[in-house]
Formats: sequence, C-alpha cells, structure tokens
Amino acid sequence: MHMPATPRQSAILTANLADGELEAQLWERLSPGRWPLPLSAFPTGTALVGGAVRDALLGRLASCPDLDLVVDSNAIGLARRLARQQGGSCVVLDAERDMARVVLGPWTVDLARQEGGDLASDLRRRDYSANALALPLAAGARLQDPTGGLAALVRGQLVAVSEANLLADPLRLLRGVRLAWELGLTLESTSLHWIGRHADTLTLVAGERVLAELHRLAATGHGGRGLAQALSLKLLDGWGGDASSSRTLLDLDRAAASARGLTATETVNALPLARLATLLPATAVRRLRGSRRLQQRCERLRRWWERLANAGAGGLAALDEPTRLQLHRDMEEDLPALVLRQPAGIASAALIRWRDPGDPLFHPRPPLNGDDLRTSLGVSPGPELGDMLEHLTRERAFGRLPASGAHGRGEALESARRWLDGRRG
Repeated sequence: MHMPATPRQSAILTANLADGELEAQLWERLSPGRWPLPLSAFPTGTALVGGAVRDALLGRLASCPDLDLVVDSNAIGLARRLARQQGGSCVVLDAERDMARVVLGPWTVDLARQEGGDLASDLRRRDYSANALALPLAAGARLQDPTGGLAALVRGQLVAVSEANLLADPLRLLRGVRLAWELGLTLESTSLHWIGRHADTLTLVAGERVLAELHRLAATGHGGRGLAQALSLKLLDGWGGDASSSRTLLDLDRAAASARGLTATETVNALPLARLATLLPATAVRRLRGSRRLQQRCERLRRWWERLANAGAGGLAALDEPTRLQLHRDMEEDLPALVLRQPAGIASAALIRWRDPGDPLFHPRPPLNGDDLRTSLGVSPGPELGDMLEHLTRERAFGRLPASGAHGRGEALESARRWLDGRRG
C-alpha cells in the first residue's frame, strides 16, 4: 500500500487560455514522446480518456501515468498485437466489453472499445465528470468534455454524471469518496446524496473490488478522513466496517505519524495499514476476500491496541515479560502501525529500538538454535526443546544474556543447563 505522489505542477484550470492553448499545455505535460508506444500505433479515432487527462489538468500527473485509450473497435485484438510487437504482455480485462491491458515495463496501456455511437456518448456513460474528459490523438483535436468535467474541476468539485451511471456499477459509490480525497475535491451535494441513498447496493459488488478501493482510499494523504466519510455514508454497513472507529480514523494522519517519530517511508507503509485495521475487524477483511496475511495483520493490530489500552498509562512497559515478548514477535513487521495509536513519547522510544535489527527484544531470537542444544545438552526434539528455546529467547530479550559473541554462547549454554536441571528436578 502506497501513498500517491503529491502534485508537482500547477493546475491548468483557467478560462483565460487562447484557442487551442489548453490542449497544447496538456500534450506538453502528457509527453507522448515518452510513452512506450508511438501515437502512430493507434488507429484513427483513438482518444486518451479519464485519469491521465484529469491528472494532467490538476498538475498531479505521475512520471509513468496509466494510459486509458478508447478505440472504435477490436480493442482486445489491438492490445494483443501491440503487446506482441513491443515485447509486452496483454491481459484481457473484460471480453464482453472488449477491454484489454498492455503492460510494457512500468507502463500500463488500457484499451477499450468505444461504447455508444460516438466519443461523447461513451463519455456520458462514465462515473464522474472528472473522468469523462477525453483528448483525441488526432493533431489539432480539442478536449472533449460533454459532462462539464472541466468546469467542475475549476469549482473544486467531484460531480457524478448521473444517478443511473452510479448504479450501473455500485463500486462507483465508494470510488467517488476515494477520488474526492485522493484529488483534493469536494463531492457535489447531489452526488453525495446519491451515494448515501444507494449505499446498501455496495454489497452487490465483489468483495475483492471493494477492498481494492478501500486500500487506495486508506493510502491517500487524508485517507483516515475519507474512510470516516465512507462510514458516515453507511457504505460499509453491509461489509462489517467498524462503525465506532470514525473518531480514531480522523486522528490517523501524517501529523500523528510525525509526532510519533515515523520516517516518511515508515509512514507510507504504516498509515494505510493502521487505517484499514482500525476500520475492518478480521471478520470484515475475510468477508471482503482479503488475503490471509492481511487478515492476520489486521487482527493482531486490533488485539494489541486493545491490550495496550487496557494496560493504562504504562503502555508497553506495563506488560509482563511473556506478554511483551509475544507482542514484539507479533509486531516485528508492523510496529510503526502499532505505535500510531500510542502516546508520542512511548512511540518514539519504541521506534528507536525497533530500527535496530539487533535489538533482542524488538527482534526476538534465541541465542542458540535447536542443533546447538541437542549437541551440547543431549536434548531431544520435542516440547522440552521448544520451551528451552523460549526461555533463552526471553533471557536474551530482557538483558539477562549477552546478545552475541563466544562469551554469550557460553553463558547461553550455562543458562540452558540451569533451566534444564530445574525443570527435571
């Protein structure tokens, strides 16, 4: 899960441009000379649509933007031919609607057959006016904007093309929330009303598609606020979203990460996960067909947040040794996400230790392995050996054994002997 890049250029949203200047600026930003395919590779009538055009207008175009193109016919056949010619791969996205993707290194080029009698009709079928903008590839062609998307962007609004278009694919309801927060726009009031009115239809969408949108929303700069808005619109009622998590979600932002000492990279990785785990119990992740790994990570975070909340002001230090050792085992990968919901002082101190891969508590390992113990002490494989390794791991984690070195190995063996003598009486 990754945060989107922040805009690097100013927006091109002004009515004071000379005839054709808007298109000229757009093409300059889109830099088709850098595309993995030349414009001549596409048939007459092809148009660039949706996200790349929108992002170029908003000044937030990525270095390798996803290119969505509409062609008159046979999009899948064209995609297969281009992938074969350029040494890329072709993925059929929707055979019935004639949609396919060409992957060429870091670039993806989506091709779709035009729906309706002309390009304007195709654009009127789309979800939001910001995505219903098209730039035909023909020289001198003008920006196509049949739904008023440019004017909506000037107003800073995200506007649904129609209520029926939203219901044609109810995932568009959640996508509207995600796009608004991702693009820094405000959902227009009627569009917001439609989303709330039909929130229950989101349960008709495949869970993995819903989860993918939640992932993207969680990764935006203000994703906590966006997820809280999705909850307030009741979009997640049918999927088991935690309705009580709104207040916490509002607090999970970059300022909170900075106050707790997370680096930029740690923030990018930890903040989306913390938001999803706050929003979704493991049962909800399972219903959304999330991976087993994501279910486990969310479940562990929620469990340890609750344990630490019950521990009171002492936080991590208030836990007994076995419990704290288990926490660091469970949270070895995700400690930055865990401490996002801890007091700043406790979080900063924990992160300093966690960043040291040799820290024996935050990265718990036994000082000896099972082969060492079997060879030196004659311990057979089984529960006793496992208990001995656990004892040594705890002794090392809490500073009662040296972390490493030949001297440390000798002390570890002696500690294991004492433990074994005491156990066997």
